[in-house]
Amino acid sequence: MQPGRLQAPSRSLLARTISLCETSPVPSKKAKPSETPAHSTRRPMSLKKLAEHLALSPATVSLVINRSSVADSIPQDTKDRIFAAARKFKYRANFFARSLRTQRSFTIGVIVPEVSDGYSASVMSGVEEYLLQEGYFYFVASHRHRADLIDEYPRMFLERSVDGLIAVDTPWHLNLSVPVVTVSGHNEVKGVTNIVLNHQRAAELALKHLFHLGHRRIAFMKGQEFSSDTEVRWTNIEHCAQQLGLKIDPRLVTQLQGDSPSPQLGYIATNVLLASRRPFSALFAFNDISAMGAIRALHEAGKKVPEDVSVIGFDDILSAAFQNPGLTTVRQPLREMGRAAAEILLKRINRPGSELRDQHIVEPELVIRETTYPVPTGKLVTAKWRP
Repeated sequence: MQPGRLQAPSRSLLARTISLCETSPVPSKKAKPSETPAHSTRRPMSLKKLAEHLALSPATVSLVINRSSVADSIPQDTKDRIFAAARKFKYRANFFARSLRTQRSFTIGVIVPEVSDGYSASVMSGVEEYLLQEGYFYFVASHRHRADLIDEYPRMFLERSVDGLIAVDTPWHLNLSVPVVTVSGHNEVKGVTNIVLNHQRAAELALKHLFHLGHRRIAFMKGQEFSSDTEVRWTNIEHCAQQLGLKIDPRLVTQLQGDSPSPQLGYIATNVLLASRRPFSALFAFNDISAMGAIRALHEAGKKVPEDVSVIGFDDILSAAFQNPGLTTVRQPLREMGRAAAEILLKRINRPGSELRDQHIVEPELVIRETTYPVPTGKLVTAKWRP
């Protein structure tokens, strides 16, 4: 065993257990003819019978039903016919036999910070869509940014014989015995593929939008220290601001504190900005949730959004478009990132060595709604400010 490398438990005990279950008949009381349900007389459709019905070889049907990588060469219309017939006759593959034959569990482990927040939920929708399409089951565990759980959950997943892992917005340092794909992971670890946003482009989209609207005094909301995106996003914001000639006032930079997925964190951070008495005409929030909290704090302070202060979020979660006013934001294709993570992971499982890139970069998009507006002439957010 290599140092620092976690090994998946042996499947031999599982194989022996299944073998015993298959070869040891369980005694049962024979039902009388009158007690036998009508449906029990129907024998389930066998693979051979299904193949005969389709006029195909059992091997072809088996490859498609079990979603073998070899089935990629089989025409799609043939695959569609096989799945349609399987649904019609309620054919179900023998999972245990398939698992023993392939030495796989057809199960994936997914690690997220918080199941219910908009970011994780959007990524998970893409992961789920692809895994269900490919006949895989998955477990989800949320670590709430606890270092002990981030370290322990991979071991627990390996004990449950998962075929691979997807980690979402989670610091990753482990070199496991199964393929791993991270979403918004920025650490270079051997055997791990990171799906990341082009943060340089994201910073350019947001700051150039505000710059062209005339904003020069912009407040910024950084993410929590434990967030995977905080450092890389802030570095790119600073770089882009320098290119545009925008001076970042350190007193107009605040940071989210705490691990709650609630807008409350953005609300508190914005009140800190307002208490500084420094004037600003725009606010670039770390994410959509914190932007929603910021808008509430600004309204309570008597400031209109966007007439007095423009606000930009980040992520474009599902609820962003339905805020009042609708939130201008930098869209991360979260659902597509989740789907890509699942697709790359399964390719690596089915064909070891394939898709083994350090990074898979996706592009952001600026979604302009109603929370950004040209800078008010001669009017800044804090009238009582003194230099």
